[in-house]
Amino acid sequence: MLFIRHTSASLTIQENADPSVLDDLMTALNRWRPRMPAGATIPKVPTTCPRMSRPMLTAASLQIPVLNAKLALGTWQAVYLIEHRSRPHRREIVLQFVGSTG
Repeated sequence: MLFIRHTSASLTIQENADPSVLDDLMTALNRWRPRMPAGATIPKVPTTCPRMSRPMLTAASLQIPVLNAKLALGTWQAVYLIEHRSRPHRREIVLQFVGSTG
């Protein structure tokens, strides 16, 4: 399991064959809920804050099988970390293995 320890960033699995996929994903998220401009103050009502509502479309954790010491993603799949703030921040991802080896 992968888990991101932040509420203003999230994880998703998407196609990675075309580099424009990430741009398409961010365009869709920005269309639904634009990022706050850099330096903007956080609104008093959390539901009006993009960095708090955008993660609803993605996830804080992903469960991915591990086979032969590799993530068992599909041929064209990749894990993306999506930053919901207007400037990058240091992020932590927890990786936990659950299950048996045989």
